Amino acid sequence: MQNARDRLLLAAAELLEGGGAVSTRAVCERAGVQAPTLYHHFGSKQGLIDAVVNHGFTQYTAVESSGDPLEDLRTGWDRHVRFGLEHPTFYGLLYGRAEPGKPCAVTAPAHDALRERFTEAAARGLLKVPADDAAEQLLAANVGITLTLIAQPEPDFGLSGRLRETVLAGVLHTPSAGTPATRASTALTLRALASDDPGDLTPGERALLGELLDRLAR
Repeated sequence: MQNARDRLLLAAAELLEGGGAVSTRAVCERAGVQAPTLYHHFGSKQGLIDAVVNHGFTQYTAVESSGDPLEDLRTGWDRHVRFGLEHPTFYGLLYGRAEPGKPCAVTAPAHDALRERFTEAAARGLLKVPADDAAEQLLAANVGITLTLIAQPEPDFGLSGRLRETVLAGVLHTPSAGTPATRASTALTLRALASDDPGDLTPGERALLGELLDRLAR
């Protein structure tokens, strides 16, 4: 049997998906609880909505590592698109909360997950640009194509795949035999390795090394 917190999450999710009014009264009636219970668990109606959105969001960002960062990035992209098409109301909430100069805490896990994937790729000598920059580029394109497909009567998944490969080609490279590594890619690789295993470096030394490697990567 679901507890009160789970019933509230489910009730709010169903109202959001159905496009109905997400009022405190409507949520509580659907969940079979009183308003004080909602406030006890979430603080406010907005707190409940944030929890619902964040729950839905983390469901598709949690891609298990396969050992191949490139394939993991492709899987994450496709999963992102599918989530948006299956839950357009959720998706509109996730990316319709933009405020000038204020990063969205709810969508921040996507950037963090992508940065981890790109840092892993950097450690293998596959990254052309800093991990943060690569994550920003991929996430911006992933969000853009998802919103585009949501608006299409018949979503063009081929367009999504072509854009995905174009973006990945812009931030990653696959070293071929006999091709020397560039200064930038070597610096990015060392940056990722040093972050993962700093050895006996002091915090100051790590900061200085990071600054130098970032400059070399540019």
